[in-house]
Amino acid sequence: MKLYIGNLSFETTENDLQDLFEKHGKVTDLALMMDRTTGRSRGFAFVTMGNAEEGNAAIAALNGKEVQGRTLTVNEARPREDRPRQFAGSRR
Repeated sequence: MKLYIGNLSFETTENDLQDLFEKHGKVTDLALMMDRTTGRSRGFAFVTMGNAEEGNAAIAALNGKEVQGRTLTVNEARPREDRPRQFAGSRR
């Protein structure tokens, strides 16, 4: 089960997330989204749990929980929608 984690502190690391989520089950994948230009966290991540039961346990335990001064948003990730690519300066 893939989870979206939002409102993360910019200081949160992948290790912090691993430690936080593995208390609720097996973490099979983790991706902390980083800004390409600055190299800083963008404040959200995706964590894949071993199964739906573990994912739901993590949601129940962590959604709305304060971590590093920020109240987390944790829910099931929605599939990425295809969006048209926008190119700078190509508006008409």
